Amino acid sequence: MGMNNKEDLDAMIAKTPARIGVGRSGTRPKTDSWLKFRFDHAAAVDAVYGEVSDILLKRLDLFKVKTKADDKEVYLRRPDYGRKLSDEAKRVIEAKCIKAPTVQIIISDGLSAKAIEENVEDVYLSFKQSLAVAGLDTGTPFYIEKGRVAVMDDIGEILGPEVIVLLIGERPGLVSAESLSAYICYKPRLGTIEAERMVISNIHKGGIPPVEAGAHLGTVIQKILKYQASGMSLVKKEHEEEKREKLG
Repeated sequence: MGMNNKEDLDAMIAKTPARIGVGRSGTRPKTDSWLKFRFDHAAAVDAVYGEVSDILLKRLDLFKVKTKADDKEVYLRRPDYGRKLSDEAKRVIEAKCIKAPTVQIIISDGLSAKAIEENVEDVYLSFKQSLAVAGLDTGTPFYIEKGRVAVMDDIGEILGPEVIVLLIGERPGLVSAESLSAYICYKPRLGTIEAERMVISNIHKGGIPPVEAGAHLGTVIQKILKYQASGMSLVKKEHEEEKREKLG
């Protein structure tokens, strides 16, 4: 495609939020492009360093615990600290949560508090409704401050659920600073490998609609419980069943 073909360029721009065809003035970006870049970069920084409001947590009836990352700088420098619950968190979870639920829902700011503020309520309520329709119990949901994905392993050890679903803020980029992910794992425990986890990502108003994502999560959970597996183990079991059906 020649860059002078404006119709083709406009069609390409319409299909992606990426920065293409922004042009230059000499060796520098155009002023409006540069200002937009600075604005989006600032939004990404704010998302990382922001905090989820207690008002939202109260509205969703979620109590709050912390990981071993006691401040944001430690959290960013030491991802391993975000994968482990603080000793106090373990005591609180042990005291407040229903043991051995079918589905344990947890929420964490991760790398974007804004993702939680903008999306989690719709995802969470839609997901809980889909689980209720399927007759699946959800234990005691709660919020983890400065969490990483593998923190679900610590929770699996304490509560022993069948499935854990973690709604967590994604690393913000220059296209969206409010994208949410849902990580799912069947019986996570210490030593669980990453291939056993599943993820539905890009949940936000410009990606997968939050309400739609919550409903889809309910369907995914039912499949995980049917096969008693997640991640690559689930893929393998589904493939084996398809093979048996073809062989009659």
